[in-house]
Amino acid sequence: MLRWTRSWRIPHRGLRPSDSSPARVEVAPSSSGGDGAKPRSVPLSYTLLDGEATLPALVFLHGLFGCKNNFNSIAKSLAQRTGRRVLTVDARNHGDSPHSPDMSYEAMSQDLQDLLPHLDLGPCVLIGHSMGGKTAMLLALQRPELVERLIAVDISPKETTTVSDFPHYMAAMKAIHIPDEVPRSRARKLAEDQLRPVIQDVSVRQFLLTNLVEVDGHFLWRVNLEALAQHVDKIMTFPWRRESYPGPTLFLLGGNSGFVPSSSPHVSTLPLPLGACSSGDSPSHHPEIRRLFPRAQMQTVPNAGHWVHADCPQDFMAAIQGFLA
Repeated sequence: MLRWTRSWRIPHRGLRPSDSSPARVEVAPSSSGGDGAKPRSVPLSYTLLDGEATLPALVFLHGLFGCKNNFNSIAKSLAQRTGRRVLTVDARNHGDSPHSPDMSYEAMSQDLQDLLPHLDLGPCVLIGHSMGGKTAMLLALQRPELVERLIAVDISPKETTTVSDFPHYMAAMKAIHIPDEVPRSRARKLAEDQLRPVIQDVSVRQFLLTNLVEVDGHFLWRVNLEALAQHVDKIMTFPWRRESYPGPTLFLLGGNSGFVPSSSPHVSTLPLPLGACSSGDSPSHHPEIRRLFPRAQMQTVPNAGHWVHADCPQDFMAAIQGFLA
């Protein structure tokens, strides 16, 4: 079912394609789209699973520090269950996609505005987690003709600075020191030992360590920590928009997560009538959700934290399939 994959390997400095890559990828110059200028896109690394071309494809966007591989098993399962094409994408400065000094949501949206038509995948079902959810929301607002329906996973179009530990994660990752030429298992243990005092949650440490790679005997982080740290405040917010997205939208929340705060300790359980709103709708986030996404529906996955797809993959897939029905 795997039709085509683009990927690049990461050198010690910057990013360049592997010998088998069809084109050379340069580190993109800064282009924030100021003064009305369109941000400069970068060629994203992706994996596309084949399926029925007459059905809208499922497109998955990962969160901060993630990569397209986060959705490997879910993508394969949903491709089999739904018969649809499924695209997973590495965001800029993540995974195998090029590094760029511009980490704005406008730039990340532009990357997809160029990629989706190139792959003939519009309109699609856009599914974004956390940072990927904000990118998906902005793309739907900017180019609604590319998005048949939208799923934002444990995120809203509001600021998330107060509940996020990501700035602390970045500082801890930047402070890591690993000698050259040590075995990979030793390097991973050294990195985890240095992260442990700051990041007590073992699952979060393991997640971050998926970004540790070896290149020519040097160990480095695959994500562009400099760009992420420089733009972390913007990543935690959402660009103000006047227009709304008219399509069907699902906000799929983790019952144990605080990223979209609840007004009540009670949360909805699967299945939730899709036309209804959970009793956990946020009093602060709800008005902005409804302003930008008037057809928004809420669903909460019990026992899931912020990484809903990792904590409860079966419930996650069931919610997606229910929303497609």
